[in-house]
Amino acid sequence: MRLKVRRLWQAIRQELPIQFGHEQLTSYGGLELVRRYFHLIELKARIRRALGKHTRGDYGGSHLVLLVIGLLVVGARRLQHLRYLANDSLFARFCGLARIPSDRTVVNWLKQFTQTSLRALMRLNSELLYEQIEQLYLRRLTIDLDGTVIRTGDKVAWALRGFNPHHPKDPSYYPLLAHLAQTGQILRLKNRPGNVHDSKGAERFVRELIGEIRARLGRALTLEFRMDAAFFQQNLLKLLNRLGCFYAVKVPLCRWTGVKALIAAQARWTAVAGDIDGFETQLELAVWGLPLRVVVYRKRVHHQSPKNYQLDLFSPDDGYFEYSAVATNLTLSPQMLWSFAAGRGAQEKTFAELKGEFALDVVPTNHYGANSAWLQLSILAHNLMRSFQLQATLATPKPRSRKRTYSYRIASMKTLRFLLINRAARVARISGRKVLRFSSNPATETLYDRVADHLAAA
Repeated sequence: MRLKVRRLWQAIRQELPIQFGHEQLTSYGGLELVRRYFHLIELKARIRRALGKHTRGDYGGSHLVLLVIGLLVVGARRLQHLRYLANDSLFARFCGLARIPSDRTVVNWLKQFTQTSLRALMRLNSELLYEQIEQLYLRRLTIDLDGTVIRTGDKVAWALRGFNPHHPKDPSYYPLLAHLAQTGQILRLKNRPGNVHDSKGAERFVRELIGEIRARLGRALTLEFRMDAAFFQQNLLKLLNRLGCFYAVKVPLCRWTGVKALIAAQARWTAVAGDIDGFETQLELAVWGLPLRVVVYRKRVHHQSPKNYQLDLFSPDDGYFEYSAVATNLTLSPQMLWSFAAGRGAQEKTFAELKGEFALDVVPTNHYGANSAWLQLSILAHNLMRSFQLQATLATPKPRSRKRTYSYRIASMKTLRFLLINRAARVARISGRKVLRFSSNPATETLYDRVADHLAAA
């Protein structure tokens, strides 16, 4: 049926008055599905057992943990944003509270965290993640180890000037993270001052992580680590060899490693992929007493590299090259190893989502323990939402990849908020029973029914 053009328009003759009242409305209708998932995994009881008497307060530690997680899930980035959620009845139901506390109350609670209570939060995150790994029947865990810079204010405790190429004068934290490549979740996080080397504390961090994984999941599970050149350390490589773990570590092109001399003496390069060539060699580091299998790669570029990777070893007719070297105890071919080492870059997407969508880069207080607790809660919220997608079948399996990155197609948090969480609804009372009512939308109704049915069947 053809409509007249003027029937497509709507005349606006006056402004709509804006009024505020005590309405049972919410902007986050999807929180009810997330709450059902948390109830399914008994999250509140787990938090209560983990924190125990480590923190005190009238609101209770488990409720405040859920409050911070809910704050991050709906997209708020700062504790001051709690005042805009104070009268949202569904958000209060999600937290299990009749009254939303002020931001000052939450800050005071965060400042109670010590190293003991922080370890309790870490164990809670690990316990939930290991259960997820068991449900997915993963045969190997590919772990990417790296640090990330978090800028802070000048008066924040333990925040120091360090490695920050874009803001070198700003103090910062430099947390170390272990990223699980198969699901994009964070196995462990350790907060550190900003002036430490990237590998500071990495040996103990990795040793404890491996011990925890094997104690929980057994020794049959294959563990493989990917790290950049900052982790090319004697004690770390010997630890991984001793514990039977695989690794692929970038080798720094420093004089003491002898890689530059090997490149200069190499006359024959083998094609690896496209414009990438390589060769394999055995690197003998007498100081370490550790023979290493090293594969050296060169990539042809059409410009002089700003990183000064061109080694002036060839005539100008050869063009420009960027060089890299990877030390490994894997039996992969140079072609497969190139793809495997390149897969480490996928963790940058996870770090970007953690900072952009879960406020990992926010520093809520001047207190080191409180800020460290915020980081732990940020990765806990991120891991829970990834697990929620896997449990609710919102994530679908991906074909196997040589890069060994994500094994599932998982929606970004921005997409998940648009499709599921940030949906306006009204809490109505029908026949004496409270009901969450949405406006009619077939796509939303189909999605909600699918998620609710899978959670009910779990």
